[in-house]
Amino acid sequence: MYSQLKLKIMKKIVINILLLIGCFSVSAQNSISGKITDVSNNPLFGVEIYAPELHKGTTSDKEGNYMLTNTPNGKIKIIYSYLGYKPQVIFFDISLNKTTENIQLEEAAFAMDEIIISTPFNQLQSENVMKVERLTAKSLKKLGAITLSEGITNIPGVSQISTGTSIGKPVIRGLSGNRVLVYTQGIRLENQQFGDEHGLGINDAGISSIEVIKGPASLLYGSDALGGVLYLNPENFAPSQQTVFNFNQRYFSNTLGLNSSFGAKYSTSNWNYLTRFTFAEHSDYTIPNGQRITNSRFNETDFKAGIGYNKGPFFSEIRYNYNRSNLGLPEEITTQTTTNTLEEPYQKIDTHLLSMHQHLLFENSKLELDLGYTFNDRNEFEEHSDETGADHKEGEAPALKMALKTFSYNLKYHLPKIQEIETIFGLQGLSQTNRNFGEELLIPNADVKDFGVFITSNIQSKKNSFQAGIRFDNRSIQTERHEVVHEGDIHVFNPLDKSFNSFTASLGVKTTLFEKMTARVNLASGFRAPNLAELTSNGVHHGTNRFEEGNNQLKIEKNVQSDLVLEYKSEHFEIFGNGFYNHINDYIFLNPTGEVEDGSPVFTYIQETAKLYGGEFGFHLHPHPADWLHLESSFEMVIGKQDNGNYLPLIPANTWKNTFRTEFTIGNWLQEGYSSISLQSTFSQENVSPFESKTAAYNLVNVGFGGDFSINSLKFSTAVTINNLFNKNYINHLSRLKSNGILNPGRNLGLSVNFKL
Repeated sequence: MYSQLKLKIMKKIVINILLLIGCFSVSAQNSISGKITDVSNNPLFGVEIYAPELHKGTTSDKEGNYMLTNTPNGKIKIIYSYLGYKPQVIFFDISLNKTTENIQLEEAAFAMDEIIISTPFNQLQSENVMKVERLTAKSLKKLGAITLSEGITNIPGVSQISTGTSIGKPVIRGLSGNRVLVYTQGIRLENQQFGDEHGLGINDAGISSIEVIKGPASLLYGSDALGGVLYLNPENFAPSQQTVFNFNQRYFSNTLGLNSSFGAKYSTSNWNYLTRFTFAEHSDYTIPNGQRITNSRFNETDFKAGIGYNKGPFFSEIRYNYNRSNLGLPEEITTQTTTNTLEEPYQKIDTHLLSMHQHLLFENSKLELDLGYTFNDRNEFEEHSDETGADHKEGEAPALKMALKTFSYNLKYHLPKIQEIETIFGLQGLSQTNRNFGEELLIPNADVKDFGVFITSNIQSKKNSFQAGIRFDNRSIQTERHEVVHEGDIHVFNPLDKSFNSFTASLGVKTTLFEKMTARVNLASGFRAPNLAELTSNGVHHGTNRFEEGNNQLKIEKNVQSDLVLEYKSEHFEIFGNGFYNHINDYIFLNPTGEVEDGSPVFTYIQETAKLYGGEFGFHLHPHPADWLHLESSFEMVIGKQDNGNYLPLIPANTWKNTFRTEFTIGNWLQEGYSSISLQSTFSQENVSPFESKTAAYNLVNVGFGGDFSINSLKFSTAVTINNLFNKNYINHLSRLKSNGILNPGRNLGLSVNFKL
């Protein structure tokens, strides 16, 4: 009854907001224009001018001139950014028809300061209380990663639980699964992410950047953000009055993989349109001895589309993403082939994401609303024979079929600013149903509802930032009773009706200790309600080859994490240290019982107080006068232990990465050229849980080069990479194929070409 009442209240709020926005159509004819130059008054071409509140932007022309049209009355923030220069943030109080603002940008040795979208106040990284890691789409292509999940492992503190090259699950500082929340198109991604063999399920095409919050972000995002957030920003619409076409082709030698993507964007002064189609196909991956890992092949089809409308203080956009992933589940090395046709067992996963973002600017405040609908259809086909002994035939029903439907909402009201104090009040939640249609069950039919309310404030001065907030959440779970007969045994899923409540809070300070040195101190609590698999599992999980028993007596996980970040940055040298300590009450994990059922070892979910600690440390040297040279180094470590002294499972090994990179320009035909060589040293992992084995150390060498080419009217970008240059034998500690003794991929040549049509 309580959950139904909450849902009715939220529906009324959403309807009233939509009516308000629908009725509000005030026209504005304001504009901001000017000229952008360097300190020597030379015009800068291609400077990005972006208004975060309006979700719109433009670029400067060859004379450095720019114009941002159709801006509303009131206070808005404009960010001027250009590679190799310090960004500028200008606050405009627009009350006239036209505003003129000429800008001078100063050169900067390091990468430009980025605006961070995943945090509530959308500040520049240098102003943010939390240190948020960011990776652009262009940087991702330079890494030669086959999948998005593999690419983000280059961010310090981020790794992945992998099943071959196709399935990767993000791990942030030793926490994974439902402890890491993924956001895309402004909404949370729900795709049955509870399983180790359930991958990220997102294609990197059509993503402009990736932001990673390392640590509890439950204040902003609710349950499942206890370990951190992976926030995927979709590509921006084209600048006003411009049409943009691009075609990207990638090739990967190890899997004989091809990835093709075509995108088209068009914008008028009020309307924006974009569409993108992507297709990827990969054969079995190759290990250093030349063998291919049978059935590690996969293929993917991805379609993205968006439409946006802005008029004065009102902006609305709708985005849609369809993804079909066909993923082989490798188990051993048998038939050697380069076919792309999947063998059983394999997964066929269809995901539809529909999102709507709307915001309304008032004179001194702002209202934002995100609505999302996700439909995830997960099918698993198993290798088996029928009663006559004949092989399972193509076209037969999947053994496992789960349909997950999720409606989510996120409402934020930015209150009028009081001097230097910004405050946001928010409501968030979801309504979710899971239904089974296959002969096997992993989790029962269930209904899940979330509701959360929070308030957070930020105080900003020239040298200091202070941020604090508090939140309350409720999650209710109701399941149905099932009886499943498997190989003569009856497995019963008893009905469940549970509700979980939690308060969370955060407190953070960013301060300038002295010139060129800053400190960030954060203390945050988080929580995670146990998921359906942990509460209700009762059967063989073929993807992991174990019998899993749920525990309906599980309590919520609650943690408190403290972070300390110290950064020193001069014109040609920066060094950073980021240490953390994470204390988790009632940490949930699988533990073997020593029993065997249905021919598989039995694992059950238990709880234990745990702690994780470690950090990321590194430096970046850009010596003068060798401005073309960069030396980057980072070390990351995490230790996870239970109170009883045992180590936690699935904790990544310590890693040290060193990269030597050069940048250059040759005439007018090669811009932003680069070359790099990196050494990744992964230490042995000897701090293992009782049912894990130790993992040996290894070193990998990767090289890359490329740039932006302009030949007559033809413009294109290239990125060539060779990963695992010396074809090293190794097994990553978080590889799910480690127990079978299967190596990680050998040498891989990657080639990416992006044409601007």
